[in-house]
Amino acid sequence: MPDAIQHHNPDGLFKSPAFSQVVTTQGPGKTIYIGGQNAVNASGDIVGGGDIALQTDQAMRNLLTALAHCGATFADVVKVSVYLVHGQDVRRAYQAAQKHMANQGPPPVVTGLMVAALANPGFLVEIEAIAYLPA
Repeated sequence: MPDAIQHHNPDGLFKSPAFSQVVTTQGPGKTIYIGGQNAVNASGDIVGGGDIALQTDQAMRNLLTALAHCGATFADVVKVSVYLVHGQDVRRAYQAAQKHMANQGPPPVVTGLMVAALANPGFLVEIEAIAYLPA
């Protein structure tokens, strides 16, 4: 059996020496753990400035890129955690995310949190996910 845990940094996502963008585990099925995605493009630039909708859109694009790298779609996501900097418009963030989730089947479980700040002062949102692909 190949390594049970594999770390991935897909093309199209920023490659950091400090964290993996995606971690998968192999067993009877494959569990995919996607680290917190922000409004960072593949070059490491923040997209969307101070606009929560634009930042959420980029974070969702990054999430979908990570899923596609593993052969998954949003329909395979079982858990999402969304961290919003306190004071951001939750409705605008949800509307930006929803266009990426529409018609993908039953929605995953979601945890939403308001936080004082994220790792970079320019980040307004961070989205992490867990997906599952059956054997």
